[in-house]
Amino acid sequence: MNLAKRIGLTVVALIGFITSVKLSLIYWDANFNPYALPSFCSINELIDCDGVAKTSHSQFFGVPLAFWGLFLYFVFLFFTYVDKLKNIEIKGFRIFAYFDVFKNPEAYMCALGEIAFVISMSLAGISVFEIKKICILCFFTYILNLILAIIAKPKDENFWTVLVISFKDLIAGLKVKKYAILLTILVIAAAGVLSYTTVSDVLAPQVKLQKEFSKKASDYGALGGNVLGDEKATVVLHEYTDYQCPYCFVLNTMVHRAVSEMKNLKVVHHNIPLDKDCNPMMKRQMHPGSCMMSRYAIAAGLQGKYWDMNNLLFDEEFMDESEILEAAKKIKGLDIEKLKTDVNSDKVKQELKKEIDEAIKIGIDGTPAIRLNMETEVGIMPYEELKARLIKAGAVER
Repeated sequence: MNLAKRIGLTVVALIGFITSVKLSLIYWDANFNPYALPSFCSINELIDCDGVAKTSHSQFFGVPLAFWGLFLYFVFLFFTYVDKLKNIEIKGFRIFAYFDVFKNPEAYMCALGEIAFVISMSLAGISVFEIKKICILCFFTYILNLILAIIAKPKDENFWTVLVISFKDLIAGLKVKKYAILLTILVIAAAGVLSYTTVSDVLAPQVKLQKEFSKKASDYGALGGNVLGDEKATVVLHEYTDYQCPYCFVLNTMVHRAVSEMKNLKVVHHNIPLDKDCNPMMKRQMHPGSCMMSRYAIAAGLQGKYWDMNNLLFDEEFMDESEILEAAKKIKGLDIEKLKTDVNSDKVKQELKKEIDEAIKIGIDGTPAIRLNMETEVGIMPYEELKARLIKAGAVER
């Protein structure tokens, strides 16, 4: 490999690795840190790295795609210097003699770049047409993958032949016993790790929560307005949520499940959108559009459809009001024209302001949050813990 090609591959692979590190941090904040501020590449409803990171599409076999990116660019760097590594000797002993199996590293890198780019295009399609959000850093790595394939391409080969060369070298390597044994060990180890991450979802909490609460939220004992459960219940759980908060979706599903499983329990829902448009506590924009979504829930409540709209806003993703109004047609008995009028009425705006002011007054500065027996807690907890607290407070299993 000539010096210019080696330098080019090194620079691009390092850029990809650093970008993947940043994506990993964004993923961590989006899924594990409920108090994290929006990342620099969460600009609006469409360009939203955080929003993409919060979806189940941001992982594969329970491993964040950003982590896969770290591994991919490490492999590129490895193959860039494998010819140097396999010649390292200590007292005449070649410590990396096993690397002799890699006879055509440029072809391997080109093939990896091709495969990564094809996968990237699939991910881009999912991002644009299904998630309807774009992670600009992700798209940047997609371009890097193609650049790496182009730089690495052997001079006298085309993109198809590098795939053939790579496959033939793999088969040839498997015919050598020591390499076959080593590869088998690596495959078993990798399968074990991926099985664990897939089953446990330890690195993909958004998937874990979807599995745990896959049951669609439905109206268990809606009492009118923002109240759910037993009308004469002595145990009252107040929940405070933002319709663009993924953990709020989980809390919403949990309280529905709790009401379905327990008696003597009443749930009162409160809106506290983390949106500068209506929340005076917000110094920086976090969830643009959540004020509007909260107004839709309150406006639907004027027609006795609060929980129908609440669950619709949590269960689906919307780009704008027109999509909400279109989806709202699925709510039986809801007058869409009245909804359009009420959502911008002073009555609804004042009700939302009242909810926000009351939440701020009792010290709620994030979502999701609950208030039980005058005790407030911000953040999410396992369902069994919530259920135990409710039973301790006086709720009774059905």
